[in-house]
Amino acid sequence: MSDAHTKAATKIVLVTGLSGAGRSTAIRALEDLGYETIDNLPLSLLPNILTAQNRPSQIAVGLDARNRDFSVHGMLDMLQHLSEIPQIAYDLVFITSESDVLVRRFSETRRRHPLAPAETPLAGIERERDLLVPIMARADIVINSSEMSPHDLRADIARYFTTERSVGLAVSVQSFSYKRGLPRGVDMMFDCRFLNNPYWQPELRGLNGRDTDIQNYVQADPRFPEFFAKISDLSRFLLPAYTDEGKTHFSIGFGCTGGQHRSVALAELLANALANQGWQVSIRHRELERNTA
Repeated sequence: MSDAHTKAATKIVLVTGLSGAGRSTAIRALEDLGYETIDNLPLSLLPNILTAQNRPSQIAVGLDARNRDFSVHGMLDMLQHLSEIPQIAYDLVFITSESDVLVRRFSETRRRHPLAPAETPLAGIERERDLLVPIMARADIVINSSEMSPHDLRADIARYFTTERSVGLAVSVQSFSYKRGLPRGVDMMFDCRFLNNPYWQPELRGLNGRDTDIQNYVQADPRFPEFFAKISDLSRFLLPAYTDEGKTHFSIGFGCTGGQHRSVALAELLANALANQGWQVSIRHRELERNTA
């Protein structure tokens, strides 16, 4: 076996995003997961970490657009450089949030936006959002923290980066409500609003898609077997292909009207099916989490 294979690879998680969206919270979550963490590192110093002889096996680095030597071109060049180093595997995490939520957060903390110290926070938010569009487009994981508490964001980071995670493709299956908007960062999305809705059954309305009665009701729809079979076949076809392509995360989303019944049931059923096939699967139910936050 060659030295390149016997030498342990370094795992680097780069965390960036909009000011106020939760980058520091994500960095602290990674520290709790066993990563050596450095927040607000100047881009020019990152090569020093990469070339250090005794560098840690897991590193999380927070990159802030406010840093004096930050530039989009410099960041993109750095990502290209990292992709060319065989002993380094990296993920780029981008934390975003809706503008009105960020305005409220800046108002609550009475902080000025770093990119608009003499203007309204909204001016700085939109300026930073425009600046970071190319970085967000390159992200492996995009997390929208608009409806998340710090606890929710830490839990989301843990789903992706638990230190016991085996090497390979990590699959996330999510449910959501179309009324509350599409989730960010979902690779493949399915609308299951055509299935019979348990909400209209008084005895089922108070349950959710994790309950057996809801799952049985959804599966009893004559259209369910073919729909689920096609989704399962597509997933089984795509996941190995994305693994071969070097992708480390793949997210599948199911949406329905309220995000409580059909989408939750589909997410649970597909996640269980994929797990039984040996895939590494996590489940997130956006609206159920929101209701219990």
